Amino acid sequence: MTEITRDQYEKIKDVLPVQRGNVRIDNLTFLKAIFYIAENGCKWRKLPKSFGPWPTIYMRMRRWADNEV
Repeated sequence: MTEITRDQYEKIKDVLPVQRGNVRIDNLTFLKAIFYIAENGCKWRKLPKSFGPWPTIYMRMRRWADNEV
């Protein structure tokens, strides 16, 4: 299973974009959701609700991709 640990996240968090505004999903949870999608090859709509709303995860992924994060 591919998952990022808190210790791994602590090593990279300073190079990730800082979320502005009303942020419901932290970057660690967001990264775990991206790894889940990549590992399972599932559709965005099938992302488990424990990661938060799939449109929120998808839109952040698109913003990061557009900004070459």
